[in-house]
Amino acid sequence: MNADATVVIIGIFMIFCRIGSCLMVLPGYSNSSIPAQIRLFIAFGVSLAVAPGLLPTLTPLLQGANDDARLLMLLTEVLNGLLIGLLGRIFLIAVQFGGSFVANAIGMGQAMGVALDENGPEPAVVSLITLTATVLIFSLNLHAEILRALVASYTAMPVMLGFAPRMALASMVDNLDMTFKLCLRIASPFVVYAVIVNFAIGLANKMTPQIPIYFISLPFVIAGGLILLGYSIGDFLTIFVESYQRWVLQG
Repeated sequence: MNADATVVIIGIFMIFCRIGSCLMVLPGYSNSSIPAQIRLFIAFGVSLAVAPGLLPTLTPLLQGANDDARLLMLLTEVLNGLLIGLLGRIFLIAVQFGGSFVANAIGMGQAMGVALDENGPEPAVVSLITLTATVLIFSLNLHAEILRALVASYTAMPVMLGFAPRMALASMVDNLDMTFKLCLRIASPFVVYAVIVNFAIGLANKMTPQIPIYFISLPFVIAGGLILLGYSIGDFLTIFVESYQRWVLQG
């Protein structure tokens, strides 16, 4: 194998390191219900598809580098890909956290369902919200937009600069701040609902201590919570999609 072919193969593998590590943690692509082999083939196929446009910028760097420098580039590409994937993953974690609060607020925290993105069980409400959010990502073509963003990341995060910890921490803090506000906006109606309902139940329990108010009121708490969830689920998911789309398109 000549030197040019070696450089091309290493360049394609370098692209795979960033794209593959990103897709392994990105919402939608990283779902545990998708076999690891399928995710691997998707990452490899995407890497081959974008390689012709990226190799002209990577080849000069690889030609003038020794083996140690090439290995360092590969490691930094894995870190850059993981950073991009984690920045997107934070949004789904925020939705799961908000969904967990919603489930507990409406009295369905113990109603376990099949976890779509985790190994252990999770409340059925969280599974429903997570599944719907994932479907929206694909139906609104955001899974393709993130691939365009990955290609554009070679301009914002060039290979020659390596992995920048300060920039990574700043990006992570910004995304955590954004998703924390997102989680508050999502769960705010249920915070009010939980406060009002628990105050009313506590007051009724004080007035009639002989009656097990908690068990009597539980069906009404669940019914009221499901009605509130039915009215607010559209805004719930719209807020998530708009925030995720803004991050994908604007970074």
